[in-house]
Amino acid sequence: MKLGIYGGTFDPIHLGHLLVAQAAIEELGLTRLFFIPAARSPFKAGNQPAPDAVRLQLLRLALAGKTNCEIDGQEIRRGGISYAVETLRDYAQRFSNTELFYLIGADNAAKLNEWREPAELARLAEFVVVPRPGEGPARFPAPFRGRMLKGFPLGVSSSEIRARVKAGLTIDNLVPPAVAETIRGAKIYI
Repeated sequence: MKLGIYGGTFDPIHLGHLLVAQAAIEELGLTRLFFIPAARSPFKAGNQPAPDAVRLQLLRLALAGKTNCEIDGQEIRRGGISYAVETLRDYAQRFSNTELFYLIGADNAAKLNEWREPAELARLAEFVVVPRPGEGPARFPAPFRGRMLKGFPLGVSSSEIRARVKAGLTIDNLVPPAVAETIRGAKIYI
């Protein structure tokens, strides 16, 4: 079995995330891809994401009908700062003899040795870089092993979407329709 782990704040989830998921499933031959929303990112300590329940609801809407994708709320349940090593240990224990692939942004590849317990991280999973438009190939520091998705790079970010909502601009065609409707209706990110 091959399992993908896609961590992030998903604040909000957008079409770029979904295109990455599709590319990972196809290119890596994943059996299943788990979206794992972080309680708090160690690299965005000053950033307060939308409430957990809101981010989970938007993820559920975006992933509705995607039978090979699943939401795992373990980092939210743990609370505090989310560390990938804790999540990977859990997956390695629950799914022994399974290949684990951890999806990361291209900007994180060179910094993997700065993550908590880097040697353990490198042992537990292969890291897969999500392409961004205009970026060159990712370099992985030793002892990390990894590869880059060919994917469908889309130059959109959650922070840009939040800024558009705050400015009263449309986010249609950047997020799934049900996500856009929920953000508008619940006045999220205003």
